[in-house]
Amino acid sequence: MKSLDLTAYGEDAMVALGQRIGRALPVGVIYLEGNLGAGKTTLTRGVLNSRGHSGAVKSPTYTLVEPYEFDSGPVYHFDLYRLGDPEELEYMGIRDYFAGPALCLVEWPARGQGVLPRPDLQVKVGVVNDAALGIGRTIALIAQTPAGVAALAEIADESDSQTE
Repeated sequence: MKSLDLTAYGEDAMVALGQRIGRALPVGVIYLEGNLGAGKTTLTRGVLNSRGHSGAVKSPTYTLVEPYEFDSGPVYHFDLYRLGDPEELEYMGIRDYFAGPALCLVEWPARGQGVLPRPDLQVKVGVVNDAALGIGRTIALIAQTPAGVAALAEIADESDSQTE
């Protein structure tokens, strides 16, 4: 399986999906794409919850990266929205973050094109307005590597056993 399309209604559903993603891909690179307010940081909160984090999660828009340390290994949350030039990533030592066994979540990855490594999993988040269910999110998960394919299969298996 190379892709999976899901729909989530409500913040709790987005956090739960993030938890599933975090369990399925403990190490690797995840690109989070979508407009402002689409739910990328909410998904990130779910991923971090899957590691035991219970505090607030904010997007590191000004600092570019927020590190989280867990017994299972580090998670780095990047937000490249304010990045002026991909070359700026080289100055901050971006390659060091991707060199070891870590999970790297990257919001606005197109702004780092040419510098960032290929993702294992690409997550595209959109907004949907259903007359009966209200405002929700469409989530397209696209595997880009064998690790991403394995993670996607695990997420799909878990999706089959749950109601979205």
